[in-house]
Formats: sequence, structure tokens, C-alpha cells
Amino acid sequence: MAETHPCETRRLTTAQALVLFLAAQHAEQDGQEARFFAGCFGIFGHGNVAGVGQALAQYPEKLQYYQVRNEQAAVHAATAYARVKNRLQAMIVTTSIGPGATNMVTGAATATINRLPVLLLPGDIFARRNVAPVLQQLESSCTQDISVNDCFKPVSKYWDRISRPEQLLTALPETMRVLTSVADTGTVTLCLPQDVQTEAYDFPAAFFRERVWHVARPRPDRHLVESAAALIRSARRPLVVAGGGVIYSGATSALADFARATKIPVAETMAGKGTLRWDDSQCVGAVGVTGALAANVLARDADVIIGVGTRYSDFTTASKTAFQHHDLKFININVTEFDVHKHMALPLMGDARVCLEELLSLLQGYETDAAYATEVASLRTQWNAEVERIYAIRHEPLPSQGELIGVLEHAAGETGIIVNAAGSMPGDLHKLWRAKHSKQFHMEYGYSCMGYEIAGGLGAKMAAPDRDVFVVVGDGSYLMLSSDLATAVQEDVKLIVVLWDNGGFKSIGSLSRSLGQDGFGTRFVKRQVGLPLAGDFVAGDYDSELLQIDFAANARSLGADTIECRTTAEFAAALEAAKHAQHTTVIVTRNDRYESVPGYASWWDVAVAEVSLMPAVTAARVAYVQKRTEERFYF
Repeated sequence: MAETHPCETRRLTTAQALVLFLAAQHAEQDGQEARFFAGCFGIFGHGNVAGVGQALAQYPEKLQYYQVRNEQAAVHAATAYARVKNRLQAMIVTTSIGPGATNMVTGAATATINRLPVLLLPGDIFARRNVAPVLQQLESSCTQDISVNDCFKPVSKYWDRISRPEQLLTALPETMRVLTSVADTGTVTLCLPQDVQTEAYDFPAAFFRERVWHVARPRPDRHLVESAAALIRSARRPLVVAGGGVIYSGATSALADFARATKIPVAETMAGKGTLRWDDSQCVGAVGVTGALAANVLARDADVIIGVGTRYSDFTTASKTAFQHHDLKFININVTEFDVHKHMALPLMGDARVCLEELLSLLQGYETDAAYATEVASLRTQWNAEVERIYAIRHEPLPSQGELIGVLEHAAGETGIIVNAAGSMPGDLHKLWRAKHSKQFHMEYGYSCMGYEIAGGLGAKMAAPDRDVFVVVGDGSYLMLSSDLATAVQEDVKLIVVLWDNGGFKSIGSLSRSLGQDGFGTRFVKRQVGLPLAGDFVAGDYDSELLQIDFAANARSLGADTIECRTTAEFAAALEAAKHAQHTTVIVTRNDRYESVPGYASWWDVAVAEVSLMPAVTAARVAYVQKRTEERFYF
């Protein structure tokens, strides 16, 4: 790249300077370098079309622009893209002001909670104020220095409002610092007043030089590593709980080496599913509320938990009931100080791969005893038999969700990716799915955001175009946010969308029944005049009560091919047809609302009404109070 004189300048608008700077940013880890920003999703409106829109039109070779149909979906697609790329590449989202901007707040929260980098560029009100209130402006009687974009502050890792063009010179380096941070990444929001976007400034030419941001692998304190090794050597029933940080670190091979050398079993969180292949001798599957029997039995009696890259959500700890050993100790490996100290752990703050390698070097000759290894192998055998039992169910007249997952797993094969986020599917998939590679199980469960699925599938497929991407979406989530099927069609991004229609909100229906509330308000049924919405207690013809929603016709109207199924055999055939199709296919399958995959030695704290006129609620409260006695603090 040609050298620039220190005094050389380029006269550009704020938006033009923004685009040129972002296009020049690269990230590198372990000698692998790539452009950090792969493109920009967006919808143009009066708050960004003359600024960011003009800049993207002027420099199409710098940043590819992708037109979306919903701003929240755009952020979800960007989040999924960053996840598949291990946070080493990201996407940008540009919107107008007002509702276009606030539509992104949910997506921003999703990215930040999942610690995934996305850059949001919402338009903002006029900085010069003289024409206020402008279209879609929120007015305040106590300040003129506020807009709806202030809503992004609690869900952003870095937030700024660019009120003068030259503020880019300090805001953009901070933006890149956060987005490329292994410990502090998430949503970055730069609010761009619509007048400032178009204002020109003489920017230093050096500001637009190509920059490479090194993504470091921080090393842990050596004394603490030695202490951790000593604690592991003293343990009789150690267990690794592997989270998403293992995958983002690229530490899956290091974890496999560690587990095989020490014979310490590995349980997986939602984000950590796939850290080991399902058939690895040390993989005991999902842990927690949606956990497998093997992992949950081992977790209950573990005396040392080695948490690697996990933030210990309540689904992982089963609301602090999963780990019951009277003298339990934690060793946490995490790049984030906030997470590494959870549960009064011995903290190894550093990169997961580096920490595991250093720890293993101090554990030469150590492995768990033969009795523990035999128990682990026996539990694995029992659990695999249970998975096969569920996969072999052929429920009638409608198939069960478990058997459909078995068919889908077979279709995904060794290389496919599944994308899901909400409803009853995450729990069943977490328990049953037998992951073949570290990116196969793409579950957004940090925020469990309904509507993530199709948009997330779009981002995942853009990040991994050579893999089949299977989007698993329920009827409820599909109705919330399916419009970006049109974007997949427009961009010729082939998705295989598996839509399971169970007549309502299956997951919350099941939870409602467990709380004594009979599934009230969770079925998609027509209201009978003068009566409340029917729950699960209503007798009669199930089909005649349901809303008749033609999901296949809806998907076809957005440009997708569709296949409708009623049996497991038809579903299997549809998946094979979709895999060989050239374009996006939506497979609509009716499945049973009540035939569910059971829970395994676990519990989730959902508070039950303390007083009620409903006898079933009163009974549920008694059981709830009893289970709460198992919740623990860890000191």
C-alpha cells in the first residue's frame, strides 16, 4: 500500500470516511488474517439513505451491501455470521432513525449476551437541532440530547453518538478494540445523526491505512495453573463443563487431548455442544436442565468442576441444583474476569486452548481411577440406548419431535449445520443431537430469541456456503419473523428450513401444564364467543379448533420451494429432496404437541404462584418449594 504523508488529507463525508475505514480493518489470529467486515446488511430510510447509503453506493467494492426485510433479522444474521466465523469476522447493519433503529434493540441484546461482535449504525436525529422535531423523533421535556437510540446503551458493549465528523477519529479505534476483544466483545452501536452523515471533513489520509488487529491468546497465571493441577490430582470425580468459549478459542482439539489423557469426562452446555464429537469416549453429552442422563448423574456427584469457557447460566447449573457434592470445588478457565470468578472458583483467566495445554503439561501421568472410567462408559452406553429409543419412536397419528430430530440428524450428516433458538426444540436438540463437528450445533440460547432462526440461518450459510444449513423453527417463531426468507431467495443463499407445526407454543404449553395452568394461552385456537382462549383441557376435535394457518403457502409467497409432510417417512424423503434442490426449501411438518422428550435428573426454577384458587397450581407450588431446598450457593 502506498505511503501517505503525515499531513495529507482526504475530504470525505462522515459516512464515506466510515465506510473506507471499516473496509480497511483486518483481524489476525495464529497467522490467519482476513478482512474483519464481510459486508453490510441494511434497510435504507430518510435517516441513512443520503449518508451511509450514498457512501455504500459510491464504494460498492469496499463493502458489499445486502438488502434485508427486517432490521432485527439483520442483526440476527450478523450475529450468526460472527459465530460461525469464530468472532474473527463480523457484519455491519445500517438503518434509518426511529422504528428502523429500535427494531435492532432485540438483536443487539442477543449479540451482546452471546458475546458476539456486530456493528450497528442506526441513523439519528439532526445534531444541529434547528429543524427539530424531525420525522420519527422522540421529544423530551427535560433534555434535547436524547433519542430512541439511547435504548441501545444497556445492550451494547460500546455506544457512541457521532455529533461531529472528526469524532470518527477517536470513536472508530474504540469500535475495533471492542469488536476484536476476546473478553469484551458484543454489540457496538454508533449512532449517526442524519445531517452529520453528510457533512464533509478533511480526514488524515493515514486514518484509512489497512490495519491488522491481532486477536491474542492471553496466558493464565502460572501459580494458579499449578494450584489447579494439584486440585485436579486430588479429585476423585472431576468433570469438565465445556462452554462456547472452547469453540471460539479453537480449543476443541486441546480439550480432546486433555480429556483423553486424564480420562476426565466432558459435559457440554448449549453453546458448548460439539466441543467433542458425540462418539468420543469422554463425551457425556448435554448438562443441566436440558441435559442428558449421563452428564447430569456425573454432575450431581462431581467433586471438582472444571468449567471451560462457560458463564454458568441457570440452564447449565439447573438453577444451582445440578452440582450436589458436599465439598465441591470449581476451576474456571475463561478470558473474561467476570466469568472466571463465578462460584468462588480457582480462576485461570486466559485463552481456553492455552490454559488447557498448560494444565495438561502439569498432569502428565494422571488419570481418573478405573472405577470412575467404568462408570462413565456405562452411563454413556445407557444414554446412547435412550437416544436410539427416542429416535425409533413412530408416534401416530402425528410424529413426535424426538423421532423427527433423529431423522434430521441423519440428514445433516458429518458436515451440516443446524440453527435453532427458541421453543421446545432447543431442549430436545441439546439432549439428543449427536454433534459431528464444532459448528454443527448452532443454538442461540443466551437470549433464546424467537425469530432468530431463519435470519440466523441466513448468516450461518453466508459464513459457511459449502455446508448444508438446516433451520429448525417452530410455528410460533416462524410467525414472529420469517420475512427474510425473501432475502435468502434474493441472494441465492440456499437454506433448508424445517418448520414443525404443533399448533401453538409447545414449550410454554408444557411448562404451563407443569405449573398447574393447563396450557392457558399457548394454543393457536379460535376463540369461542364469550369464553377465554382454550387451553389444553378443552375436549373435542383437536384439528377443528386450531387456527388453519397455511405455512407452506406463506413460504411460497416469499419465493421458497415448499414440501408438506405428515409422517416421519415423508419428512425423511423431504429432507433428501431439499438437500438436492438448488434453492431454499421450507419443509412443513405437523408434529404432536404432547409427546415429548422427558427430563433427566434435572430441574429448572420457574416460580409457582404462592397462593391460588386453582388446585393444580397449589399442588405445583408444594412440589416447587420442595425442589428449591436443593438449590445451593458455592463457596
